[in-house]
Amino acid sequence: MLQEFAIETRDLCYSFPRSGFAVDHINLQVPLGSIYGFLGPNGAGKTTTMRLLCGMLPGKYDNIFLLGQRLDQSMPGIFTDVGTLIETPSLYLNLTAHDNLKVICTLRGLPFTHINPVLETVGLADTRGKTVKAFSLGMKQRLGIAMAMLHKPKLLLLDEPVNGLDPAGIIEIRELLIRLKKENGITIFISSHLLSEIEKTCDHIGIIHKGKLKFQGSMDTLKGNPGMSKEVQFRVADAFAAVKKIEPIFPGVKAINAQSFQMNIEDEMPVAEVNRKLVEMDIPVEGIEVKKGLEEWFMNITR
Repeated sequence: MLQEFAIETRDLCYSFPRSGFAVDHINLQVPLGSIYGFLGPNGAGKTTTMRLLCGMLPGKYDNIFLLGQRLDQSMPGIFTDVGTLIETPSLYLNLTAHDNLKVICTLRGLPFTHINPVLETVGLADTRGKTVKAFSLGMKQRLGIAMAMLHKPKLLLLDEPVNGLDPAGIIEIRELLIRLKKENGITIFISSHLLSEIEKTCDHIGIIHKGKLKFQGSMDTLKGNPGMSKEVQFRVADAFAAVKKIEPIFPGVKAINAQSFQMNIEDEMPVAEVNRKLVEMDIPVEGIEVKKGLEEWFMNITR
């Protein structure tokens, strides 16, 4: 039988004393070769789930499968094919990136020849003489990812890899992850509370809230969800006249005031296409504001 999922859980649960379920019967299905975004607000159960996937919390682990192998039967050997970065990377600040990776190679019994290619991959090849204490936060995150992939894993588990980064650092990590999937065929599982980053980086998504998995599927499936329409406001010279003219074509349109009207537009229809139709109907648009979409839908299901 062909292996379909890089990660699969079956009714995965975990609770801390006196606090109820942190992870409540979730069934993850992470397709091979995907970048899977595990999305949820702070405290939703993301890091606890990641720790369970890594075997870091007490449990039986008979309902977790990594790369087709049951975790309780395959630890620790399975982690020769799995790289992990949970929370912040543990780095020797007075060593260079190269020397930090030499430590990992020694611990894992890997040849030092692995180091230069992985530094090149994460964009740290030119830092040979620079100690880690002089690195930016983004550089430290990239070094943490380098440590996780030094042994050439098939699966990467990254917990909040862009947390605390500035916009430039976020873009660097995003481009790195997309490149790792494209060029190396690595399946990447990312936890995050940043919807916009998950949307730009991932092709599959799971949304967790209060320990429960609220949605799971491809980004295309999510965007095709009936609740994923955009609420768009158009500013025009005479909103009441415009509404009368376009109501037969766009049912549900309504005037907000004399200069603005609002309509719901399905996600697959570009706002620019609606604007073009309005101009063709001799309704020049002076301004457009998108009020709703994936972000609003996410907020609704996690309230």
